[in-house]
Amino acid sequence: MIAAQINQRFPPPQFTETGHQLPHLTAPPPRLGALDWLDMGVLLACLALATWLVLRRRQRRELMLLGLFSLLYFGFWRNGCVCAIGSIQNITQALFDSSYALPLTVLVFGVLPLAFALVVGRVFCAAVCPHGAFQDLMLLKPVTLPVWLEHGLRLLAYVYLGLAVVFAATGGGYIICRFDPFVQIFRLTGSLTMILTGVIFLLMSIFIGRPYCRFLCPYGVLLGLAGSVSRWRARITPDKCTLCRRCQNECPFNAINKATPRTLQIDPTPEDKRRLVIRCALLPTVIVAGLWLGGLSGDSLAKAHHTVALAERIHLEDAGAVTGATDASNGFRAEGTPPEKLFAEAHALVHRYVLAGRLCGAWVGLIVGLKLIVLAWRPRRPEFETDAVRCVACARCFEHCPQEHKRRQQKAEINGVLAS
Repeated sequence: MIAAQINQRFPPPQFTETGHQLPHLTAPPPRLGALDWLDMGVLLACLALATWLVLRRRQRRELMLLGLFSLLYFGFWRNGCVCAIGSIQNITQALFDSSYALPLTVLVFGVLPLAFALVVGRVFCAAVCPHGAFQDLMLLKPVTLPVWLEHGLRLLAYVYLGLAVVFAATGGGYIICRFDPFVQIFRLTGSLTMILTGVIFLLMSIFIGRPYCRFLCPYGVLLGLAGSVSRWRARITPDKCTLCRRCQNECPFNAINKATPRTLQIDPTPEDKRRLVIRCALLPTVIVAGLWLGGLSGDSLAKAHHTVALAERIHLEDAGAVTGATDASNGFRAEGTPPEKLFAEAHALVHRYVLAGRLCGAWVGLIVGLKLIVLAWRPRRPEFETDAVRCVACARCFEHCPQEHKRRQQKAEINGVLAS
């Protein structure tokens, strides 16, 4: 609100004599405070409505209508901002930079969907996120990916989350916003490369269910972890599963855990136990390996920071390793700041990046190790179940469950009797 008032009080200058044109903004202009409250109110209402549709109504068509509204409102009308996905970076920067004032709207968009996920699962992904709604509406002929490819690609989202936190915590920028393919389409601005990337994701969405959400979205990682402990979430059957496998065949996200066949060996074999013990023992080794590799990447990640990049350029110019000067190096020399001060600041930043890289590597190593353990563990399931982490509550399984159709028929008969 303050930023909007300042913009109205001090309008941009007009360069009538030189003819200089101000560049177009890459982000939407500041809004008045009342409109921010409107955005937060719409978010809360959509989350509450999605929860009711998933848990009570269990209707796919109504969820699609809500998803279309979210796409039009949060996507094309609000230009993808405020974005719950990108809020990870703002919150991270606020935790590590005391001078940064976190906007209330960003905090609400970052925390509220997670709070809902802790209780009722990923209803934000069901029909509130414009990114997910855009891809879901494009899905026409879904194909099932191999299990090994599914698990391998899902690791990318954990790596992306770690890198986003590293760059936001060290002042290296917001890479989620910079490389968000759908925001560029919502705003019809940005580089041609990113717009084409968004188009490619949408074309992929015709055959692959929500490829960005499943394999790259860092916020989806947090929602999945929160949804794994939720008490109420999307369930396939209203009462008893008949093991017809229709839900598994129709789920385009590989988010249905198979029921254990009654004829299958229930007790784990000695080979299963040995495999599980070996992978549990390897977990510390995988974490240490990630820690080491993450530390090695710290120097490379630090070069993305403008201060480190400028210090390296100044050093190369002073050493005669490069000819000419850049606008940044000329501006630095014009300020008269001693190069030693710049080098010291860059050296401290490199140390921060190395530490952050190690933590990021340990995080990825932990995820890889835990995934290997989970793949070795085969719990017995009496019926088909939605996976608490991967399920986005799209309600497709409801539409193909015979028990659900029976429930709806019984409900319609009861309503008919009451009406008569």
